[in-house]
Amino acid sequence: MLDGQAAWTVEIPDDQWNVYLKVICEARRRSLPFSLGGAFATASYTGLWRNTKDMDLYILPRDREAMIAVVGDLGLRDYFDEKPYDRSWIYRAHCGDTIVDIIWAMANGRAQVDERWIFCGPEVTLRGERLWVLPAEEMIWDKLYIMQRDRCDWPAILNLIQVAGMELDWDHLFGRLGGDSPLLAGALSVFRWISKDHETLVPVWVFDRLKLPAHTEGEQNREECRARFLDSRPWFVG
Repeated sequence: MLDGQAAWTVEIPDDQWNVYLKVICEARRRSLPFSLGGAFATASYTGLWRNTKDMDLYILPRDREAMIAVVGDLGLRDYFDEKPYDRSWIYRAHCGDTIVDIIWAMANGRAQVDERWIFCGPEVTLRGERLWVLPAEEMIWDKLYIMQRDRCDWPAILNLIQVAGMELDWDHLFGRLGGDSPLLAGALSVFRWISKDHETLVPVWVFDRLKLPAHTEGEQNREECRARFLDSRPWFVG
């Protein structure tokens, strides 16, 4: 899934990629480690590209000022003047309509980025550049808390589970969540409801631990995927 050149990278507009590449190369030159999140990470796992016109670079908190200096020295400007944002966890730099988000913590303050976010994910090749991607477990942990009035990241979670459910380190994810595991139960309850193949995509013991039935009586014989009840467009890869 993450081996070799990712096919979806041809969909990245050249003008946007040129901005991203400058930041990537300069961060490397200054020995600042980072990992890709956001749309780039989601596409790396699922193959589904959505052009959000931004690149999320996750960094260690100690590198915050150094990475902000990188984008500033390259001529990118603080997006705060265009649209104010919470600077406690993110710095948003832009060049025209192209944005580079520098992230060192969760938006809700639940946790800061640590070395596992940066160094323990897979690698993907983007236009010849070999780059670290956030581990799927950290992405799910982070995205479980993003359920706002005008935004919800749970669809991305469901697709991550669809493509990587049997490979996830579920014990690690439970450890990250601690007392917030009911959020995971909610996401898996939805996943179980819309995915006909959920029993082969998530270990049964995960459902058991969350006290969720692996299936309900008669549902295995349903002919259509319930995802169509929520969106007529394809939900999952394939």
